[in-house]
Amino acid sequence: MQLPVNLIENELRIFEEKFKDAAKSNVSMLDRIMRYIVKRKGKQLRPMFVFLSAKLCGEVNESTYRAASLVELLHTATLVHDDVVDDSLERRGFFSVYALWKNKVSVLVGDYLLAKGLLLSLDNNDFRILQLLSEAVRQMSEGELLQIEKSRSLNLDESIYFEIIRNKTASLLASACGAGAFSTSHDEEITSRLRQFGEKVGIAFQIKDDLFDYAGEDIGKPTGNDIKEKKLTLPLIYTLNNVDKKTKKELIYIIKNENTKRPRIDYLINVVTKTGGIDYTINKMNQYKSEALQILNTFPDSEIRKGFEDLVNFVTDRKY
Repeated sequence: MQLPVNLIENELRIFEEKFKDAAKSNVSMLDRIMRYIVKRKGKQLRPMFVFLSAKLCGEVNESTYRAASLVELLHTATLVHDDVVDDSLERRGFFSVYALWKNKVSVLVGDYLLAKGLLLSLDNNDFRILQLLSEAVRQMSEGELLQIEKSRSLNLDESIYFEIIRNKTASLLASACGAGAFSTSHDEEITSRLRQFGEKVGIAFQIKDDLFDYAGEDIGKPTGNDIKEKKLTLPLIYTLNNVDKKTKKELIYIIKNENTKRPRIDYLINVVTKTGGIDYTINKMNQYKSEALQILNTFPDSEIRKGFEDLVNFVTDRKY
């Protein structure tokens, strides 16, 4: 499954330059860090969602480019801060900012990126777009803190899991779609519809990420990584709710006390698979994907809509 880059190739090229300008600093060390970050950006899925949402509703304009830059600035800020929180030395196969410049600089770089994003919108009176993205930042923070709280107590409840991923992951994708839609339509109903679409895709995206922990695919991170970090994931929640008390007690003990021992992780993964945790999770992911496509299909048929559908399929079919 290919990303529909061809439909927004020109927009992405222009965006690259605008994003570089948006991240610039007059402080030499900060500017050097910004260049390091810009060179190592990922697939730019979120800007793609901004541009496809915008083109689905009208003609891309300067407000759209600012919305895409704001999304990417905020997303990058959260990644820089996440690496500090998680004590992570690697990001996308390269040294993280945290690994190279340590705690203080990383926190300040994240703050700088947030401030640049805010000013980019405020200086251009993009108040509604800023509101949409600020709401996402609030939700992301709440989701991260809720996950930390529940991981400590291992209170594994499916409704809590969905609350966490809706806030932590899906909120930014929802806001990216909403911001893109508003930049070209200035229509609140359309903006709301595409926000809902983005949220459903974001939830499916995170469920796919969680599945990697239990699959054998080569995705660049060790299988069982989430187990080691005691993270709430749907395959594990389903399993704990569908095994006998003895097995449940054993699995919880592994998560709490043996989560770095490879044989015990493999045993837990095997139980999850045999209990049906993987199949259940795949079905849930496809349910959210289907709901997202239903919303997308309320828009007129077009090349952009078809490209958007390809992007949704990429999210759930990807191997990394």
